[in-house]
Amino acid sequence: MRLFVATISVMMFFALSAHADVQPQKDFDLQRFSGKWYRVGLAYDSPGFTPYRDKLRVSMGVLTPTANGNANMSMWSQRSSGCRCDTYLYEKTDVPGQFTYFSTRHNRMKDITVVETNYTEYALVLKHKKMNREFTQVALYGRTQKLRPLLLEKFREFSISRGFPKESILTPQLLDNCPSAGQ
Repeated sequence: MRLFVATISVMMFFALSAHADVQPQKDFDLQRFSGKWYRVGLAYDSPGFTPYRDKLRVSMGVLTPTANGNANMSMWSQRSSGCRCDTYLYEKTDVPGQFTYFSTRHNRMKDITVVETNYTEYALVLKHKKMNREFTQVALYGRTQKLRPLLLEKFREFSISRGFPKESILTPQLLDNCPSAGQ
């Protein structure tokens, strides 16, 4: 029994440490990061998400900085009921490139870290929260809906390094006019 408890303790330590070592983009600049982004990759292994993997589409977001260092994120996604917009307030932390936001889906605060970006082409973002289990997502964002294969491979490698199985690393289908030109 002691061996079992020790094994579980060590596994939990390494699981928590795996996220603690992720640092945000060095010298992160929120103003340069602002603007339109497309979520073109997602690593997510929640069992509840599994039936929806093949329905996932590229989603589009617009990040707008506020005067106090926070940011508003409006995300449009294609649903069976049509195009839907969700808005999030990313609250700054003491570390540039790390934010918290309230997830209405899970009814709690979550952490978000901009791990790497070149501001003009792509961004790797890690979402993490310890709830009744570890909640982690890796997202690849692009300024366009299609990114170079090298960036897709970087996203896959980073996701695997975070412990995601290959089948949970997705590159969704292209966005279908969501939002429409009038939005």
